[in-house]
Amino acid sequence: MKDVFNSGPVRKLGRFLPAATWLPGYSLSVLHKDLLAALIVTIMLIPQSLAYALLAGLPAEVGLYASMAPLVAYALFGSSRTLSVGPVAVASLMSAAALSQVAAQNTADYLLAAMLLAFLSGLFLLLLGILRLGFLANFLSHPVISGFITASGILIAFSQLKHLMGVTAHGDNLPELAESMFAGLAQTNVYSLLIGFAVVLFLFWSRKGAVSLLQRFSLSKNAAALLVKAAPVVGVIATILLASGFGLEGKGVKLVGEIPSGLPQFMWPNFSLELVRQLAVPAIMISIIGYVESISVGKTLGAKRRQKIDLNQELIGLGSANIASGVSGGFPVTGGFSRSVVNFDAGAETQMASIFTAVGIALAAMFLTPFLYYLPKATLAATIIVAVLSLVDFSILKKTWHYSPSDFFAVLTTIVVTLLFGVEIGVSCGVLASIVLFLYRTSKPHIAEVGLVEGTEHFRNIQRHQVRTLPQILTIRVDESLMFSNAAFLEERIYGDIAATPEVRHVILMCSAINEIDWSALESLEAINEQLQASGICFHLSEVKGPVMDSLARCGFLDELSGKVYFTQYQAFTALREQLDGCPP
Repeated sequence: MKDVFNSGPVRKLGRFLPAATWLPGYSLSVLHKDLLAALIVTIMLIPQSLAYALLAGLPAEVGLYASMAPLVAYALFGSSRTLSVGPVAVASLMSAAALSQVAAQNTADYLLAAMLLAFLSGLFLLLLGILRLGFLANFLSHPVISGFITASGILIAFSQLKHLMGVTAHGDNLPELAESMFAGLAQTNVYSLLIGFAVVLFLFWSRKGAVSLLQRFSLSKNAAALLVKAAPVVGVIATILLASGFGLEGKGVKLVGEIPSGLPQFMWPNFSLELVRQLAVPAIMISIIGYVESISVGKTLGAKRRQKIDLNQELIGLGSANIASGVSGGFPVTGGFSRSVVNFDAGAETQMASIFTAVGIALAAMFLTPFLYYLPKATLAATIIVAVLSLVDFSILKKTWHYSPSDFFAVLTTIVVTLLFGVEIGVSCGVLASIVLFLYRTSKPHIAEVGLVEGTEHFRNIQRHQVRTLPQILTIRVDESLMFSNAAFLEERIYGDIAATPEVRHVILMCSAINEIDWSALESLEAINEQLQASGICFHLSEVKGPVMDSLARCGFLDELSGKVYFTQYQAFTALREQLDGCPP
């Protein structure tokens, strides 16, 4: 059987279906590890899926539906062996913001729109994966994404205060939420507030205090830490018993209520052209943020076990998961940080753990939903608040301020815009800030005049080192590829240096850091060559990389070059110095 799995066709299949790469080595010992991890993640995921569905403005059971088929789809097509997909806080908030613009909550249209949103997100990711455009994630600035997630965490936590207070409030940004909740302050339900506040305190305490307590019962630190992950379930059970035993529903405490038992029905979303038009942009935004978040988690966990994460395959895996969610009554999903870490720490070896988790959620949907009737919404709100506050990281402001003022202002702008105007405008601002930062940095690359370090063949920045230079030779090093965005900047620098040093007779462009020259930059090099030649100055190149040299040769630039191309900068400097001294080169 093992030979069958290791055959050529199966290995080729593994390129498109990553599950085929770990199935051959699946054993009983791996099965035990995956089962244990699945049990722990299932216990953790049940309250999370219910809470995030409510955060998205959807019925609680939709969270369970989004935690079944998507897990199986990612297990088959995803490249990470330990990433756990499902509903997450940021994607749920973004979904609520998008869906509220097209339908009213608690209606069939709202649910159908959620399914279409998930399907469109998956379709977009799948298309990017097929076109192998995973590298696009590298263009999103990590500090900007961190700023957006921080602001989203604050919005999510603030939006859940209404459930803790037991009041009706609405709004997509901080001012609207604050005004709405302040208006309903007089209707605060004391019982809801006490329940929510108690659960928040319990969950915060359990993160540290419960570990020490469990260790007193001879549990290892790792085992205690994993067991603590089930703390939300303890809060759920305790508050269900409290609400049912003391009749809190009659005292105004809002409960989850009746949750339909059973598995989701598979159906195609409503492909209304107008609805597709309204949800297309939000779907793309949710896809981008979810993909970046998943990739960062997948890479972190994969590095610990020296497992490779394929960026393009991740697009296909996450795309398949969202499509599966869209056709099974769910909403957008992505890789969750906390769940994935728990899955990893619990010893999951393969994505079979996610398949077992999906089975566990399915069993819960069929047999446990009647017991969730008396679950207070304040309990789920408390679970969300504690979970998302870990996403809030204001230290990114301090770090970027000291390291890069441009990054700092981009992060600050993203946070402020998200808080004041909502997640849709915030994520758009974040993406725009990432692109602007990239273009700004490439438009003004680091350019240095370099000189020879005495006693060596090395050339370094004249502003940083004691080096030897000659007034007749100007050597410029560009620490970036040359392209349309920075070609004019190089021209201005060379012309400026020549104007400041009339003695210059030779200009050497040191190309050691230039990996590519596009057509616009080539035209700039041609202009520089012509301008220098007209002024009686020779233009030389040194340390040109092979692919760049091939491109310059094909277009005929080297034939028009007024100077020469030197293998090393030292050879160029030595030859030109001897030429200036009247010696044969």
